[in-house]
Amino acid sequence: MARIGVLSISDGRDHVHARNAGFIQSKQDTLVRALAAAGHEVVTGDELVATSTAATKVARQVAAAGVDLTIFHYVVWSFPHFTMLAADATPGSLVLVAGTDPVEPGLVGMLAAGGALDQIGRDHTRLWGAGEDPDLVAGIGVHARAAAAVASLRGSTFGRFGGRPMGMNTAVANTDQWMRQFGIDVEEIDQYELVLRAERADAAEAARARQWIEKHAAGVHYDGKSLTPELLERQIRSYLAIRDIIAERALDFSGIKGQPELTEHFATMDVTEAFLNDPYDWNGPKPVHVTSTEADMDGALTMQLFHKITGTPVLFADVRHYHPDRDIWDLCNSGQHATWFAARSEDPLVNLAKVNFYPEVFFFPAGGASVQHIAAPGQMTLARLSRKSGEYRMQLMLGEFESYDDETNDALVRASTPEWPHAFARLDAPADVFLSNFGANHIHAVPGDVRAEMRVAAKLLDVHLDEWSRG
Repeated sequence: MARIGVLSISDGRDHVHARNAGFIQSKQDTLVRALAAAGHEVVTGDELVATSTAATKVARQVAAAGVDLTIFHYVVWSFPHFTMLAADATPGSLVLVAGTDPVEPGLVGMLAAGGALDQIGRDHTRLWGAGEDPDLVAGIGVHARAAAAVASLRGSTFGRFGGRPMGMNTAVANTDQWMRQFGIDVEEIDQYELVLRAERADAAEAARARQWIEKHAAGVHYDGKSLTPELLERQIRSYLAIRDIIAERALDFSGIKGQPELTEHFATMDVTEAFLNDPYDWNGPKPVHVTSTEADMDGALTMQLFHKITGTPVLFADVRHYHPDRDIWDLCNSGQHATWFAARSEDPLVNLAKVNFYPEVFFFPAGGASVQHIAAPGQMTLARLSRKSGEYRMQLMLGEFESYDDETNDALVRASTPEWPHAFARLDAPADVFLSNFGANHIHAVPGDVRAEMRVAAKLLDVHLDEWSRG
């Protein structure tokens, strides 16, 4: 969860503050307890804000704790210039919260403060309710998760293995713009480094990992040519190699070009990418390292934002095909889908039992395994950060992943590329709207409805929001 700062702001008259201090403190304590119970870490100043000097001092105290979101809390009439001073000392996201107890004019205090912030152009969000109100706590949580995700981007490093894949302009972003707008540095790494490291990777671990996959997957379909035990181990050694590079260079998220050089002459990166995006491998649980195929920078950025908000793996796929008779989309892209999406279980063996490792198709003559499964059904949020005339936008919608009987699943899979993973998605957006406006061939998804968090993130990132719905 997020780290949240809370400052309660009071009346500047000594005798009024003395009368109200106990009331303010009790309301602040209630709000702090409710936020802590929801899993957030809460930081407060050492006093209530009732003077100009306290406004700056307390705001700096809270900011120094590295909070993701700061709440200015109003349960009485509060001198608005205290808010202005505190806001000047508060970097990052700001939420004004008003109590609704009619005993004191907390709403009046928030509106006066909010209007003053509007005059100077300081962005903020306003919420209101009793401190223990679940709706208020949930609303703060939405903003806190989004703010924490956005804050985590600043100072991070993206590792780009290789350059533009197959002339795909939508996969390449301006590194100056990334630093200026998001605070992200881009580390360029040649794909040959991956090849060299893979050759030196631990052969014993690669063999052990191959045996683990063979034992627990639905099937490993060796054909003696495009997929052999040696080729699968080469893919596993590539995973081990890139993990070493990630650790050495302190990479926060990555993208691997793969095509055409690695897929023509070395091996596909399907196994490498799938297990980097998984929350486990043969050694047990591990952190997800968000990795995009085709070195897709905007794709990886979308995935990293999703992951920081939800904590789950993030699906990466091509928008492969639309079935108008069913009004569903086949989201499919080589072997990029993390194996976690097969069942979305905390137990990797449950997921792997639904995953097949097939010989790669003719696109990739170097061979290796594709990581094939049908994504588990359920509600999903789908999004993509892309650029129009050089300016970022977030395209956002709700959807539902579906799965059918074996005969139907098989027919749908075979209609495109059966060796690759598939997610059959019903989007809450008309097909003509989607196809006329979506800004890339890649799309990304996480379970559940996190549109509220993504809306807040778009605002904090200063990117235009295109949200589509049949409603």
